[in-house]
Amino acid sequence: MENYSIVHWLIFGIIFIAWVVPAWKITSKAGFPGAWSLILLVPMVGFIAVWAFAFMKWPVEIQAERRGVSE
Repeated sequence: MENYSIVHWLIFGIIFIAWVVPAWKITSKAGFPGAWSLILLVPMVGFIAVWAFAFMKWPVEIQAERRGVSE
């Protein structure tokens, strides 16, 4: 850790903010815990997670179906 400069930490912070914060909001609005967005930081697992979230039925959709609301 001592070999990392402030530039490395700034780049990590920018990537974190630009990638995880919007994903946190999206997963929260979809009805999932926002912490699921942290999985995007893991290479390949994050890629698979994006595809899984894209094609699975979201809790918000399930609740809407129960109430009889259609899109």
